[in-house]
Amino acid sequence: MQPTAINADRLAGLVTIDWADGHQSQYSAVSLRWLCPCAFCRGEAGTPGWLDSMPTLTPEQTQLVAVRLVGTYAIAPTWADGHDTGFYTFEAMRRSCPCASCAAETAQSTATTQPE
Repeated sequence: MQPTAINADRLAGLVTIDWADGHQSQYSAVSLRWLCPCAFCRGEAGTPGWLDSMPTLTPEQTQLVAVRLVGTYAIAPTWADGHDTGFYTFEAMRRSCPCASCAAETAQSTATTQPE
């Protein structure tokens, strides 16, 4: 799924994506930082990442400074602490849409795939 518009409101700490199918997703800066997919935050080669230790995030770590496009497949936020290595693919962002209808769909599909 491709976005038709991406708006990063640094003051409000929100990233809004309008999708080609008419859906809109809105992500808070805090939730985006927790979703950071980079090797440092998520780990690699079987080693846990920094976010796996459940740190307390500082205001600088959740303050959105900029958002840049990565090709035609992702965005890369820059945070006030200088962190900027997380490439958030559009596919992963759509999958993690926090809106009520997407959350309900995810919960329903999870419930139907759980073994009894």
